[in-house]
Amino acid sequence: MKVSIQGIQGSFHHMVANAYFDSFELNECSTFERLAKSVVEKESEYGIMAIENSIAGSILPNYALIDNYNLFITGESSLSINHNLMCLPNQNINEIREVHSHPMALLQCSKFFSNYPHIKLIESEDTASYAKNIRDNNLRGEGAIASIDASKIYDLQILESSIQTIKNNKTRFVILEKKKKNIANYDKAALKFILDHKRGSLASVLNMMSDCSLNLTKIQSLPVIETPGKYAFFVDITFKSVENYKKAIKIIELMSQEFKILGEYKYQKS
Repeated sequence: MKVSIQGIQGSFHHMVANAYFDSFELNECSTFERLAKSVVEKESEYGIMAIENSIAGSILPNYALIDNYNLFITGESSLSINHNLMCLPNQNINEIREVHSHPMALLQCSKFFSNYPHIKLIESEDTASYAKNIRDNNLRGEGAIASIDASKIYDLQILESSIQTIKNNKTRFVILEKKKKNIANYDKAALKFILDHKRGSLASVLNMMSDCSLNLTKIQSLPVIETPGKYAFFVDITFKSVENYKKAIKIIELMSQEFKILGEYKYQKS
């Protein structure tokens, strides 16, 4: 079984894959779009994609990728994100001149680095990839922000652990497949719909969801590029009764100009 992730071994996506699957072959993708294509083109049976961070919010472009590539969400997993400062062994923090990492990781650790003004912060495309670069090129005086797994894989020393400003930092990931899977006792769904651009259209849908005992856990909007001023709504809902859910989606489909089920799966409490 092959699983596609954005990033490389030691990345947070890799950690989710290890936690979610018992055994798999890793397919490393440089971008989220490459990840989506790998599942569509059957290079991998599954994809793992970050969709939401408790600090930064939703990763809106990834909703669009799931929609545009007609992928189906069949599961989810949440991961506590701990950022760690690492470097080649036998150095101290005063010897570190530069730290490289993903822009979001740098932002989430900015308060820590305010105490070390001699360190220059430089953006890179991934957390684990720069940890690997330090090891491969024997870069002394340089650090990376990455997971503990990355430090073990690439034989790096952790100078400081859990350096993110907000300690309760979680990212939600979704499990993607090319086709819909019949999951027993599913209690969560991801939907997309486009409504008439008129007063009260969204309120009517939300009221109907409430009447059908659906719990709206998330709502996001993205502009419909072909029609300026019109928006597509992406929602996550949970429910106790599949029958109520099926009744609701039939009504939403009638109320919508466009309607799509992006996923049906088991809800994982954070």
